[in-house]
Amino acid sequence: MNEKQFIEALAAKGIELTETQVAQFKKYFELLVEWNEKMNLTAITDVEGVYLKHFYDSISASFYFDFTKVVSVCDVGAGAGFPSIPIKICFPHLHVTIVDSLNKRITFLNHLSEELQLENMSFVHSRAEEFGQNTKYREQFDVVTARAVARLSVLSELCIPLAKQGGSFVALKAAAGAQELKEAKKAITTLGASLKEEFNFLLPVEESERSLFVFDKIKQTPKKYPRKPGVPNKTPIQ
Repeated sequence: MNEKQFIEALAAKGIELTETQVAQFKKYFELLVEWNEKMNLTAITDVEGVYLKHFYDSISASFYFDFTKVVSVCDVGAGAGFPSIPIKICFPHLHVTIVDSLNKRITFLNHLSEELQLENMSFVHSRAEEFGQNTKYREQFDVVTARAVARLSVLSELCIPLAKQGGSFVALKAAAGAQELKEAKKAITTLGASLKEEFNFLLPVEESERSLFVFDKIKQTPKKYPRKPGVPNKTPIQ
């Protein structure tokens, strides 16, 4: 997917990019490739791959979840900024908080944000488990999102505590999504959420399978969650 195909594919979904937004994506690609030579941000560095598998794939969440009706977004373990920064470029009104456990990635994201002139961005260097117990962030966000961080039973414990009651948890998953959802049912209920919608679709061009789950935060998360760093991964709620 080259830049022109990317612009056309988004337009077909109702997202008309301005010249500024097109330039932001171009700069994003350039900085991603440049910084990737110094640190491991992504295995995908060709134009077509980045525009399809990072930019378009991230924005695909907005085809099924309406980001125009929310303000605060928390992206857990965003790595090089996916999915929240491509979504932020398309929906500039959003206030985005990214938490990542690697300080080098936070340094990259700060630089990226400045270069793209993105406003209302904050980057926090923290383990997601500790971040979720911090009263400054716990149950404070309209939407919490994550892409390719951990299996859903683990991811739920890192993300659901951050969503405010009445808010949402949006999980972007690949082909194994349906199986992960089965395994995560107990965790989702325990943490105070319920499945609202499930979408399955194919990424264009390569036609790889994608799943998107939207969960409603229906009650407060019990205080004991998330547990200490590493525990959710070793012993998921099941």
